[in-house]
Amino acid sequence: MVDTADPVSNLRDLGDSIDNIDAAIIHMLAERFRCTRAIGKLKAHHGLPSRDPAREAEQASRLRHLAAVSKLDPDFAEKFLALVVREVIRHHELVPRATTESISQSEMNLAGLAASTQSVE
Repeated sequence: MVDTADPVSNLRDLGDSIDNIDAAIIHMLAERFRCTRAIGKLKAHHGLPSRDPAREAEQASRLRHLAAVSKLDPDFAEKFLALVVREVIRHHELVPRATTESISQSEMNLAGLAASTQSVE
């Protein structure tokens, strides 16, 4: 709720909240890209394609629903996801294909594949 008695103070408080939200968004995106880098390396290691159109469609549908429930424009949410996915794919395509030495154990653990790939190596 906004107190209209002191608009300058209210603007400052709201600006501070926006700054905190922006910082959280950046930290969450950094964590997301840390995970997608590990996925990209695993895909490259196993010769899988950089893109997964079925997963992308599923994510778009899920985020559109979340946006609608949150009273955010679903078109905006889908555009934002498309921007993120384009950057993820760009990163994936830069990863050398089939390079086991480039995949650390922690990245395999992050992607949940350490146990299944240990017997292969």
